[in-house]
This record gives sequence, structure tokens and C-alpha cells, in this order.
Amino acid sequence: MTHYYLQAILAIVLALAVTAGASAQNPDPQASQLPTAGERTDSIKQLHEVTVAAKQPVRTIATSQTLSGADLQALSTTSVADALKYFSGVQIKDYGGLGGLKTINVRSLGAQHVGVYVDGIRLTNAQNGTVDLGKFSLSSMESVSLYNANKLDNCQSASEYASGATVYLQTKRPTSDSLSVQLRNASFFTWMAKLNAQFNWKGWQGFVDGEYCSSRGDYPFRYHSQYEDTVGHRANSDIRYVRAEAALFRGGFSSHVYYYGSERGCPGGIVRRLSDKYTNVGREWDRDFFVQASYKEHFLKWLVFKANAKYANEYLRYNTKYPENQNTARVDNHFRQQDAYGALCVSFLPWSWLSLSSSYDIRYSILRADLKRFDDVKRVDQKLVFAAQMNWHDIQAAVSALHQRYSDWTFVQAGAADPLDRWTPAVSLAYTLYGVTLRGWYKEIFRAPTLNDLYYTQAGNRNLKPEYTKQFNIGLEYHWISRNNSMANGQWAVDIQADVYWNRIENRIVCLPMKGTYTWSMMNYGETFCRGLNATLKGHYRTGQWNFSLLNSITWQRDVDRTDPSDEDMYDKPICYSPAFSTGLTAIAGWRTLQFTTSYLYVGERMWSKADPEDILEPYHNIDMKLSYTHNIKKTSLGLCLEVCDVLDIQYEHIPRYPMPGRNYKLTLSFGI
Repeated sequence: MTHYYLQAILAIVLALAVTAGASAQNPDPQASQLPTAGERTDSIKQLHEVTVAAKQPVRTIATSQTLSGADLQALSTTSVADALKYFSGVQIKDYGGLGGLKTINVRSLGAQHVGVYVDGIRLTNAQNGTVDLGKFSLSSMESVSLYNANKLDNCQSASEYASGATVYLQTKRPTSDSLSVQLRNASFFTWMAKLNAQFNWKGWQGFVDGEYCSSRGDYPFRYHSQYEDTVGHRANSDIRYVRAEAALFRGGFSSHVYYYGSERGCPGGIVRRLSDKYTNVGREWDRDFFVQASYKEHFLKWLVFKANAKYANEYLRYNTKYPENQNTARVDNHFRQQDAYGALCVSFLPWSWLSLSSSYDIRYSILRADLKRFDDVKRVDQKLVFAAQMNWHDIQAAVSALHQRYSDWTFVQAGAADPLDRWTPAVSLAYTLYGVTLRGWYKEIFRAPTLNDLYYTQAGNRNLKPEYTKQFNIGLEYHWISRNNSMANGQWAVDIQADVYWNRIENRIVCLPMKGTYTWSMMNYGETFCRGLNATLKGHYRTGQWNFSLLNSITWQRDVDRTDPSDEDMYDKPICYSPAFSTGLTAIAGWRTLQFTTSYLYVGERMWSKADPEDILEPYHNIDMKLSYTHNIKKTSLGLCLEVCDVLDIQYEHIPRYPMPGRNYKLTLSFGI
């Protein structure tokens, strides 16, 4: 397939050469003037700039949810994971505390099927395929969006087509110079300091954002089951971290630098009687760094070019060699990852209603570890996509064909896994009538086994097949905005969307005991089927100096095992950690610079053990409240914010025996100029 990719690159280069020649032959400066950043040549989104009295603007085909601006900042949130839990169809796995791992699962596809993007470039982890969302703060984010299947734009990288669901983190583009400082004191001896500086100078925009946090994390808990009732404090749950990032923008150019360093305790699951003999003591050190840049340019309003580049370096140390550990394997392992990524995309717009695009991505990853009988593993990940999108009158359509190829190299005796090479299609269609958009889409995708799945000492299996996913979705969307321009009479905005979906996953990758209780192995096992309903409602009302918002999401789904029809005990039974029903409701009321937010989250019962279907995680309710006030004096502002999380002090778990903190408080003082 190498010649295939060389042909694709050659085609992109020739397209650029033709474009450059056309620009050189046009001496008229007005004709060659490039669109500004605010102009849109995307055929799908172009109608947003036109006012049509008879109908609402045409919306995107993709099923999407977005929190941005004031709504995003009004939530009682600390990290990106806290914001995403209010989206429909989302399950967050949280191992408890400020330092606990936080991953996202969308429509029961699994964390490895969710792509997370910062300013359009993906966050990756070749080792285990997951992203810890707790490492990313909301202080530098303008919006957080979730797309089922993938976002549809007229010029996007092939990687953006390669996930079952995508999360987009869009950083702020400053419009003026500013400096802000935040100091926070929270429960469990938590202290946090943040600094954010923004500038806008001669067309250049940028920001610098830094944060330091220290927490003891020794929150109290009560663990109650049929056979035990344990009360205690979480031990070895402390964390200290520093996060620093900066971004620079100008027109179609954007860049981002990120660093995260932490040391944390790994407390493990709680056990009966909390005897010192059973205390798990382990430490983890993380050092994550990446630098990325993107450039997008328009030529003659009919050709769009985009290039992405990124380098990432990650270090992880996990140490359990402590005298207190008597029932845990004693290890001191070091893992190092390096990742280099590049992408080229060209989009051709022959008419205002049609877009044709192609993109080629390549990623080179290296994993080193000091595990016994483990050698360096190298992976080359190549993706090529051909896509077409149409927006003709009230009809929207999109089709894409994605090719992925994975090649690994290692020098261990067992050798590397066979290369993985496959095409997958996606089709979307939407029709808008009287402001209501009816949409449907179908997508096939797969996720390649991670390097841990294939090569981890003793557990790795080099013969794994990829998880193959088929998704089908039918939904509708309606947006209404009041035509009343008088603030005294109030202004309304309502967004409603609902989707019915079916997912089927073949060859799920699981870890099962194969050679005794203490010897586990990765293997392909089974088939799962999920059907469900996602619905969201957003309402905004503004009158005078008052602002009101209501955000509601509902998820109903049934995710079942369809592996073996002859197994009456497991066939058509629920999949672990998949609740049948969950809902979130957020109400925001603001008057001038005073704002009050209440958030309610309910998650139904979940099975957590295939070995015993009677092992159930109980349903839970969670209520958070936030009160904030900002006082402005000329060009300075002083803010005070009080948050109360888990107001009712509900004891609950996302993972069995990893209790979440109960009621806790956050008090934040901020100063800005």
C-alpha cells in the first residue's frame, strides 16, 4: 500500500501547484485577496451568514452537543471531564478524587473509540489508547463539543474520520489584552493557583495559562453492601501537579504548547476493615508535553488547503516498591512515548453547494519500557480519506471512504503483529423543512489494538483483531429564536434534538484469565449490540439585565452481549458499566454580574461483573451548586465564587470499591485587569 499513499501525496502536491499557478496568473489584487478568518467557504455552514425570514439556518448533519461561553463557565466544573458528564450518551469513568483517572465512553463504544481533539489536532496515547481528561482545564477553553460519528467540515484531517465519537476542545482566541489570577481553597486540603494572560497585538492573538494544585485527597467515605458496612478516609489519594500551556493565532494559523507534570498516590480499591495490612501504597509520576501547529488557507474561494503538525513526549513512572504493600506486586516501571504527526488536506469547492476533499495523515510512535522481556515498539499509523459534502437547498449529504494502515516493528523473539489494512465507509443525509432537520447517518469504523494490548509483558497478544464497529443513527433537530428585538419584552432561544441509534461491535478486545487466576491475556471475545435514545433540550431567555438558561440531556440505552446464543446466563444480558438510563439538568440564572447555577445528574444502576450479574452498582443522584459574583471597577474586576459539590452528600461509585468524594466545597477568589 506504500505506492498508494505516495500517489495520494503526489495528488495533493499537484493540486497545490495548480493553485499556486492560478494565483500567480491573477494580477488583480482584489481578485487574489484571501478571505478573512471570519469568512466561511464551507458549503455546509455558509448559510449561517444569511438571514432568511421564512426558515431557520440549515444545521450540520452530525449529531452534536456543545457547551460554550457563559454556559460552560457557569457549570460547577474543574476539568473537561466534569463538563462532558452533562452531555447525552456519555459515561465518565472516574477512579475518585482530584487525581483519579477520568476517561469518557460515548454510547457504550469504549474509551478507545473516542477521539479527543485540541484545536483540531488529536490527543493520542499509543500505549493504551485512552486520554485522561482530568489533565485538561476549562480555564483556557472557549467551547467543549461532542460529535457522534465525526464532525463534518469541508477541510479536516483523516484522523477526524477515524473515531466512533469525537470530542473537540476549542481554546479561546483573545479579542483584547487581559490578565487574570485565581486562588482557590477547597475541601480535603486542596489549594490551587491559576494565572491567565491574553493579548491581541497587530493581528496576533495568544494566551499563556498556568496552574498549580496540591491536594491531600483524604476524603471520608462510607462503603455499604449486603455483607459489609465500612467507614473510613481515602488514603494515598494525594496529588500535586503543574500545568502550563500557551497558544498563538493569526488568521488561519494556530499553535499550541502544553506541559503537565504530576505526582500522585494510587490508592487502589478499598477493602474490608481498612486494616493497615491491606493498604495499597503506590505512586505515579507523569510528564506530558506536546507542541502543535495548524495552518489553513483559502485560494480563489474554490480551493482550501490545511496542514497539521504535532510532536508529543510522555513519561510515566509507576512504583509499588514500598514496605506497606503486602498483597500487591512490587514493581518500579518506567514508560516513555514519543509521537510525531503530520497531515495534509485539500478541499475543492467547484460550486457553492458542493465540497470535495482528500486528506492524508501519518503518525510515528515509539514506546519504551523497562518491563522484563519488553523491547522498544514502533508504530506507523497512516490514514487516507476521500470525502464529498453537499448542501443543496434544504438537502444536506456527506459521504466518505477512509483507509487506515498500521505497521509495527519490534525486536523481541515473538516479533511484531501483522500489519492492519482496511477501508471503512460513512454516509450522512439530512433534510430541513419548516425549521426541523431530519437526519440519518451510517458509519463503519474500527479501532486498532493498542501497544499494551499487543505487547504488554505476559498479557499481550500479537494475534488480536481490531474491534469493528457499525453505527446507525436517525434523529431530528429544531432551533427557534424569537424575532423580538426588544429586550424589555424578552428574547427566547430554544434548541431541541433527539436521536435513536444502533451500535454493533465485533471482536471486542478484553482481558481474561487464561492460565490461572494470576495470568491474564488480551483476546478478542464476543459481540455486543446497543440500541438507545439520546435527547437534549436547551432554552435561553433574556430580559433586561436578567439571563436564564436551562440545559437538559436524557439517555436511554440497552447495551447487551450477543456473543453466544447457547449461553443462557450471559446472552442478551447487559454489558458492564452501561446504565440503562441517565439524565442531567442544569439551570442558570444571572442578574448583571451575579450568577447562580444548579446542576442535577442521575445515573441508573450498572452491572460491573460478568462473572456475577447480581453485582450491581446502585443508581445515584448528584446535585452541585455554584454562586459567583464579579465586581467591576473601571478596567479591573474582582470575583468571588462558592461551589458546593454533591450537596446531598450521596455516596456513590463509578468503579466498584473506588468511592467518590461526598459533599465538598470550593471557594475561588479571582482578580483581572
